[in-house]
Amino acid sequence: VQLQACGGGLVQAGDSLRLSCADSGRTSTPYAEGWYATGWLRQDPGKERVVVAAMSGNGLTTYYSDSVKGRFTISRDNAKNTMYLQMNRLKPEDTAVYYCAAVRTRLPWTVRQSQHEYHYWGLGTQVTVSR
Repeated sequence: VQLQACGGGLVQAGDSLRLSCADSGRTSTPYAEGWYATGWLRQDPGKERVVVAAMSGNGLTTYYSDSVKGRFTISRDNAKNTMYLQMNRLKPEDTAVYYCAAVRTRLPWTVRQSQHEYHYWGLGTQVTVSR
């Protein structure tokens, strides 16, 4: 699994951004097979990474942290091995480095809510929201 995240940037409060994360170097479609739970996490300086959105392997269950619920949407395009995080109504407190992550799972209906549950990581992408 080789995750590559992109889409970060500098925006103003109230704007939207979409992050994407492609699992490159594959000819198969592991997401479509349902064996990888995926998530988006963010990290403030000096703090641990926190899961803000997660999706189960079968794509039927999602999780959002209270801080982003109703504003962020996680999704996947299984055919492209790509996951997305649509971020709307961004706030200055959303400023952080965002990471995509995945883990192979035997429980395709479960979501992973802790950074310690993920095995594969993309490089972080900076999101800065100005007032």
